[in-house]
Amino acid sequence: MSENKLRKKSGLGKGLGALLEDSGEKKKISGSGAAPKGAVNEIELSKIETNPWQPRMEFDEETLHDLAESIKVQGIIQPITVRALSENEFQLISGERRLQASKKAGLKTVPAYIRVANDQQMLEMALIENIQRENLNAIEIALSYQRLLSECNLKQEQLGARIGKNRTTVTNYLRLLKLPPDIQVALRDDKLSMGHARALISVEDVDRQLAIFKQTVNEDLSVRRVEELVRAKGKNESPAKQTENKISSEIREVQTKLSSHFGSKIQVSANGSNKGEIKIPFTSTEDLNRILEILDV
Repeated sequence: MSENKLRKKSGLGKGLGALLEDSGEKKKISGSGAAPKGAVNEIELSKIETNPWQPRMEFDEETLHDLAESIKVQGIIQPITVRALSENEFQLISGERRLQASKKAGLKTVPAYIRVANDQQMLEMALIENIQRENLNAIEIALSYQRLLSECNLKQEQLGARIGKNRTTVTNYLRLLKLPPDIQVALRDDKLSMGHARALISVEDVDRQLAIFKQTVNEDLSVRRVEELVRAKGKNESPAKQTENKISSEIREVQTKLSSHFGSKIQVSANGSNKGEIKIPFTSTEDLNRILEILDV
């Protein structure tokens, strides 16, 4: 992917691109001396260590071979990105496949941008680059979203801004992580589509959920057929049970919206008489003041 295309990619506008702020200057690093920051540098492969926060640990050998063959002919079109650990030691931020393919191609040096980044920025940049890849499965994307939220202390709105997605899309992926392990594995292995999974999420009974899942895989059911099976389950329930499920679903949705709005885990409960309560926890005086400001009290 060319540098210009990377800059234009919508998901990177406020994320990786904003953090990197690439320039076009190119210099070669050899011997001792500090490497120039903000320029394209030729760095020896032996001086670059892999990214310990790399979200994807397995790479397809066939695609790596193809990339290595392309690099032999055309060279590396898009430089990798590293941070300096010392004058002659570097750590990869992004470009793991290009780095591995360059080794296979027999290169001694690679073009690289050198950036200043702390551990959290390293993780964030690696995850954002990983998310932008087109061949990630739904579970890999969901796990990357979850890591950005929990390990980079981002809220869903901030995460959406980083990756160019709206909050609904982010929420839909995160909900996949609530599915039983068997269904998550099927998603990971591309035996189940995102559409199938979204239909199954609405089934609250785990046994019934797994039964529909197994039928889906065994009979290679379409998304529409799975949705029909899910709706049929609701029709077989008593009116009281249907009402209870509807209330539970609506309460969960309200709870999710409030939690996102306040940046805290809000608890909402209600009974069949439409009575209940909302609990807004706070962890400190500062946190309470923050919540009061949101409430405009």
